[in-house]
Order: sequence, then structure tokens, then C-alpha cells
Amino acid sequence: MIASPTARSARERFAALAGRRDTELGHADLELGAILIAAEEYPDLDLAAVCAALDELGERALQRLTGVEGEARVERLNRFLFSEEGFAGASEFYDPRNSYLNDVLDRRCGIPITLAIVYIAVARRAGVDARGISFPGHFLVRCTGRGEQIVDAFHGRTITQDECEARLANALGPGTALRPELHLRDASPREILVRMLANLQRIFAGSGDAERLLACCDRIVLLTPADPIALRDRALVYQRLGWFAAGIADLEAALEHASDADLAGALVRLRDALRARLGRLH
Repeated sequence: MIASPTARSARERFAALAGRRDTELGHADLELGAILIAAEEYPDLDLAAVCAALDELGERALQRLTGVEGEARVERLNRFLFSEEGFAGASEFYDPRNSYLNDVLDRRCGIPITLAIVYIAVARRAGVDARGISFPGHFLVRCTGRGEQIVDAFHGRTITQDECEARLANALGPGTALRPELHLRDASPREILVRMLANLQRIFAGSGDAERLLACCDRIVLLTPADPIALRDRALVYQRLGWFAAGIADLEAALEHASDADLAGALVRLRDALRARLGRLH
């Protein structure tokens, strides 16, 4: 079927979502953003079908949780998703399919952040208040109610604060103190989408797929247009592609937002190097 001339592409819809204020972005927007990331890889993806799959899981989870109270609700939800439905952490972390929500739902496997998005989506449909935690090294989920429980969707279970402390030390080094207000705070939909795209960014940088790498950088910049690191990263991809003028423009924009002197110096040196290379082309 030929798309209507007025139909918006996945990138256009993503840009519209990214341009909204943080206060306007909710859990439904997180789901939509994650689906739109997949839709750019799968242009024929039926977005409504992905939402319907989450709805169907949520309905069945709600049935399982009927009559269950307190902390047992989270444990019952865990059993439903990880035992009955078979969602599990992927053995191949760098397979990009583990970052696309449609593939995660179809294959029942993913990385911590995509499994967490599925968990949050299903939990909220089943009446459980679940939120993402951008924990260093490994994305987690917080479930609140009469108490608070932390869920590791990658390993399919709840974890204790002692385990969080051990994981933090493993990620950031021995002696790192767990600060709940920093390490266990709720992540915003924007932060979660940036982290999703950063995972894909690392995958495509490693594989040398410049086209997909640039697409990741573009969407990160849409989400964080004032982030000098995001602008620098895209400039480096432009440099790889030989698009020096575009890279220089990004570096100039990055300099406007760089408050760190060392970063600003590095940006200036890179900009000047690209200017020299551009000059040799003329």
C-alpha cells in the first residue's frame, strides 16, 4: 500500500515527540518512542499491532493479579512475564534486534532496558506502578505500592538494596556509595529513549554501520539538542562520512553549550581540524 503524502515518517513522528516538554511526556510516549525507534529499522512495522501486543499481555497480567495483594503482586507479575511468557535476557547483547521492541515481543528476549520497557508497559496495564531506573551499567525497574521493590527484568527477578550496592561497586568501582536519590531515581521517558539509542549507537559504531550510526546520533540530538557530547558524537560520524561542513556546524553548536573547559578545548581542536580538511577540498 502506498503511504499517503500527508503521512508522517517514523523520524518525523519521533522528532515531534522529542520536541515536547518533559512534563508532557508520559509512559505512553515512552512506548511510542521505543516503537518509533524500531519503525525506522522496519519501515512497514504496524505500530498499532505492537501496542495491541502490549495491551494483550497487560490484560492477561491483570487477570493473574486479581485478588493478589501487597508485594506478592510484583512476584506474581514476575512469574507471569518470565516463567509463563518466557521473557529473558538475551545471550547476544550486541544483536540490534534486542533493542527493537517488536523483536523483543516476538522473540521474548532483549537487553535490560527493552525488557524493562515491556515490564513497565505490562505492569501499568495490570495496575502496578512501575517506573524505570537508569542504574549504572544495568537498567532496572522500581515497583511502588505498599512497599518498594526493585526488579531486574534482564534476570527476571526482584533484587535487594544490598545487590544494588554490589552492582554499583562493580559498575563504578569498589567503595562507591549507593545514593538512592542519584542511582535509584526515576528515569524520565527522554532519558530512557536516549539510553536505548546510545546502546544502538555503540552497536553500530562497533560494526562500522555509518548509516545506522548516524540515524542514532540524529535522534539523540533531537532528544537532547543542547548536549555538547551528543553534538560532538554526530560531528565525528559526519567526519567519518566526509561531511565536514555539517560536522563543523555541530561542533560550533556544541561549543555554545560546553561549560567544561577541557571539553571546549577538544571541540575547538576538532572543529579546526575539520575546517582545515574542508579547506583542502576547495
